[in-house]
Amino acid sequence: MAAFSELVEKIRTKMEGVDPAKVKGLNAVYQFDLSGDNGGIFHVKVAEGSASLEEAVHDNPNITISMTADDFDAMMSGKLNATSAFMAGKLKVKGDMSLAMKLQGLLG
Repeated sequence: MAAFSELVEKIRTKMEGVDPAKVKGLNAVYQFDLSGDNGGIFHVKVAEGSASLEEAVHDNPNITISMTADDFDAMMSGKLNATSAFMAGKLKVKGDMSLAMKLQGLLG
């Protein structure tokens, strides 16, 4: 079980290595609300071919993804499929569902 800071660092590393072609034309704020012992909130802002992460609540995210920190860690490690997690109710999405579909390509 990874600490919240470790989870954020995993995402931050992925954001630094994101292929600009995958986010070209995408302008959105993804907020992650992770519950449980190692939970917390952060958001990823994608704009102008780049992505940045901030450990804070965003006032008006385009999409909010809620799940336990443990399930998020499993998903980031490839042990939990995002679609399966959504269908099982482990991953909840509020906002623009089409952005959720694009997230897989972003985090790939």
